[in-house]
Amino acid sequence: MVAPWGLDNATLSLGASKICKLMLGEVVRDEVEKNLLLHAVRLASVDADNLLKQYRRLLQLTNPEIVPYPSQYLVRENRHLIRHAADVPVLLSAMASKPDWLLTNNTKHSTAAVAQRASVRIATPAEFFRVLSGLFS
Repeated sequence: MVAPWGLDNATLSLGASKICKLMLGEVVRDEVEKNLLLHAVRLASVDADNLLKQYRRLLQLTNPEIVPYPSQYLVRENRHLIRHAADVPVLLSAMASKPDWLLTNNTKHSTAAVAQRASVRIATPAEFFRVLSGLFS
């Protein structure tokens, strides 16, 4: 969102163009918004306002399906699925929405073993685009 280009933005463009349906967990949305605000406070006022307007516009364009927070009970019961406790609600949100892909740059915690345990296809945006490009060759 902050970078003017990249595969993350390309992924969002697929959602904005309605080529792909984006699912957005409330837990992920809240984390993104927290980080955007942390970044925005270091910017000039006009740039911070612009960043937040761009984010709101992105949400309008992509119109993601919002996936609610999993219950604390589910988070506790499924703690074994992923090493990093903060990622459990993210993974549970993905499992609940049954996406074709869970795209993340967090390869340290979102491993192939996690994908297998959660029955979710996890990939980086780069891996996603490599598979996608293979469909057209």
